[in-house]
Amino acid sequence: MIKSSGHRISPTEVEEIVFQSGGVRHAAAIGVPDDLMGQAVKVFVVGRDGRQVDKNALLAFCGDRLPRYMTPKFVEVLEELPTTSSGKVDYPALRRREGLA
Repeated sequence: MIKSSGHRISPTEVEEIVFQSGGVRHAAAIGVPDDLMGQAVKVFVVGRDGRQVDKNALLAFCGDRLPRYMTPKFVEVLEELPTTSSGKVDYPALRRREGLA
């Protein structure tokens, strides 16, 4: 769970909206420290079919469909998301990447 502005946010809910944008093959959302909100949402994405991800368009898409407190503040494009041995997204590795673990 991500805690932002007193709200509990499911990363899965944010990821589902990111997928609906159509240009993303993989997505993972985590909470990152934010002085005003406690945590802000950061999304790591992998573009679909080798296409570039337009970060501003993705943020606007999310902003039109999510409450402000759930809208990602940051988007980072990766070639691949880290995965566990079972093939699931390795969220602890993403948090370590941000210096959070």
